[in-house]
Amino acid sequence: MVKHVVCFKLRDNSPSECEKARDVLLSMRGKVPALLEIEVGVDFLHSPRSYDIHLEVAVADKAALEAYQKDPYHCEVVKKHMHAVAESSVAVDWEV
Repeated sequence: MVKHVVCFKLRDNSPSECEKARDVLLSMRGKVPALLEIEVGVDFLHSPRSYDIHLEVAVADKAALEAYQKDPYHCEVVKKHMHAVAESSVAVDWEV
């Protein structure tokens, strides 16, 4: 199994924008076949080093991660939205 984690800093981290981003990310459930698990969290501390949104997905293997990265719904809906609202992001991928 492979875990893929992305943390996003939003340009506007108001509660409504964080919830909208969370909903967009969670909308992949049932629409992106490679996903085995998905979890999205919204930060509540808002410290200077905090990121606003945490995305964690699990896929079967490296090939499934590649399929996820190229999935049409992920690219055309989710990435498009997140690139428009994110100031920055960091990611990490590892094998479990």
